[in-house]
Amino acid sequence: MTNKIKIISVVGARPNFMKIAPIYRIISNFYYSTFDHKICHTGQHYDNKMSDIFFNQLNLPNPDFYHGVGSGSHAEQTGKIMIAFEKVLEKENPDIVLVVGDVNSTIACALTAKKMNTRVGHVEAGLRSFDRQMPEEINRILTDSISDYLFVTERSGITNLKNEGVHPDKIFFVGNCMIDNLINLQEQRKNSNIMSKLQVEKKKYILVTMHRPSNVDSKHKLIELLRLLNSLSKKRKIIFPIHPRTKNSLEKSELIDNGTNPNIVFTAPLGYIDFITLIKDAELILTDSGGIQEESTFFKTQCITLRTSTERPSTIEVGTNQLLGDNFRNAEQVANEILNGNIKEGQVPELWDGCASKRIVDILFTELTS
Repeated sequence: MTNKIKIISVVGARPNFMKIAPIYRIISNFYYSTFDHKICHTGQHYDNKMSDIFFNQLNLPNPDFYHGVGSGSHAEQTGKIMIAFEKVLEKENPDIVLVVGDVNSTIACALTAKKMNTRVGHVEAGLRSFDRQMPEEINRILTDSISDYLFVTERSGITNLKNEGVHPDKIFFVGNCMIDNLINLQEQRKNSNIMSKLQVEKKKYILVTMHRPSNVDSKHKLIELLRLLNSLSKKRKIIFPIHPRTKNSLEKSELIDNGTNPNIVFTAPLGYIDFITLIKDAELILTDSGGIQEESTFFKTQCITLRTSTERPSTIEVGTNQLLGDNFRNAEQVANEILNGNIKEGQVPELWDGCASKRIVDILFTELTS
């Protein structure tokens, strides 16, 4: 083959990096002579801890294109990404654009590509929370509706896409690239010193992450969250890597912790290796994150999700996740039950076996060379 097939993969926020990294490795190791693979980083996440360090720890090369769009309203951020990405497409004329997840970069680049008659593959397609007040849900629905190849992580995604009228020939059940990373980085994880740094012991601490607007944008909800953490801290040490959005809300509401409770440790966003180490070894996780529901399920770590819906039902149906809505007092009761030994048994969902990225790249090879 004289001309390589050109792929541009888009990343913008840290969950995207975790899913593109194993795809990059597969192409580099097995399909180097077939694909010309370039990475475009929109810069949607602009904090070093949220972005650059992930490239280093995931062994990703420096991106071929970096836009640095930074923060802004949904419209402003999406518009900036589209304008910048259009220039990349005009210059590169790729055969396909790969987008991942459900962030603004996902829909912005998918839409720009389709307007320029470029094929789009969506990694992590078909997930639905059925809550259209979530910006991510809008991004998922729109991206799936215009994508040519839909790579699905769990069987609920197949059902959702078929119910929306997507032709079955576009749908590929491949498993979860996020899990590929967890398996690939097992050795690096053993070298993490985060446990000793934070002075916690395996299965004797609670890990907390909160960043969704419904949980952190109002002072009332922040007060409820802090009351919950203070209560649970009487039983276990709490580690809370704090998202920039959450930190800003706490500061704006004048609720930022000043170290008055030594059993609640606020940290800056952590690197990937340290963070997945904490997920694996926690006794319990309280979160509103999508990805952490998946990672905790793979590690069989107890997880309470403080949301009214989830787009990852397999983590509840077969995994160790429990969806408890936004009632923090109910979460406190269930958390105490878990800490007292009443845990939820769980299994790893189908095809979460470390081979999802290989399946995706094999499919791209077949589809784009036939």
